Amino acid sequence: MVERFLPSLRQLVSGVLDSQGYSQSKISAMLGVTQASVSLYLSTDTGKAYTALSSLSVSEAKADQYAAVLAAAITRDAVDGVRTLKDIWTDLLGSGSICPAHRAAYPSLSDCEVCIKEYGQRQGSRSQTISEVSEAVKMLEGSPKFVAVMPEVSVNIACATGEADSPADIVAIPGRIVKVKGRARAMLPPEAGASAHMSRVLLLARGIRPEIRACINLRYDRRMAAAMKRSGLRSILIGKYSFPQSHDPTTEALERRLRSSPGSFDAIIDEGGSGIEPNAYVFAKGAREVARLALKLAASYSAA
Repeated sequence: MVERFLPSLRQLVSGVLDSQGYSQSKISAMLGVTQASVSLYLSTDTGKAYTALSSLSVSEAKADQYAAVLAAAITRDAVDGVRTLKDIWTDLLGSGSICPAHRAAYPSLSDCEVCIKEYGQRQGSRSQTISEVSEAVKMLEGSPKFVAVMPEVSVNIACATGEADSPADIVAIPGRIVKVKGRARAMLPPEAGASAHMSRVLLLARGIRPEIRACINLRYDRRMAAAMKRSGLRSILIGKYSFPQSHDPTTEALERRLRSSPGSFDAIIDEGGSGIEPNAYVFAKGAREVARLALKLAASYSAA
């Protein structure tokens, strides 16, 4: 963790934050390292970091995903960053990814399975959630009407595993669900930690309604408002806003709204703002349930 994983991930996270416009001094404060270290991270080729992570069975694509999730977490809150880093590392331990490197360094541990037994239960829950989201995606892909309610920013489904408390515990679709020849198509299979934005929306909603496990984003306009009303969905509204310097203005506005007057809800309406498309975030107790609800809304929307 200290010799290979953490320094490599710090370098990749520094690159993500630098690309988002953060200064080296700000990045150093968020990562808890010196500005000189950040400067070195940014001036050094990332190939060494990817090689170090690959020795721990972490692919380049997975390393980039971890860096994106962790960067999003630490820009929100330092504690959230620590929690996310802990989740990433314990997931690797539970999956057995670290075992080959550990056993190579310490041959006496050739029969050790302590980490797999200690942390592997999370992996089992995650596999079930991935399967659940995969089924929900197939439901959406099989509907000719669903594309009518897909926003221009595309769609994603997020579903929580177990007692999820960080984006690393939320399964979603990398690259989202997009329109292809008049049908919805997922870009990639579902993965944990695949959508920092949808994870944040779902975690905020679960803070008010812990029984919620899944969320989907849909087009929002007058026809959708009418379809939601016909379906009897209770909704709360995020008014128009504009925070050009914010990393995720939607979730920041949602957090303020829930803090001021949460109420009871089945959906959250984001009216958007400057350069931000309106969306409806619909919630349910599982991925299949939220997919069925989305298809019901699509049928009502198309019939209007």
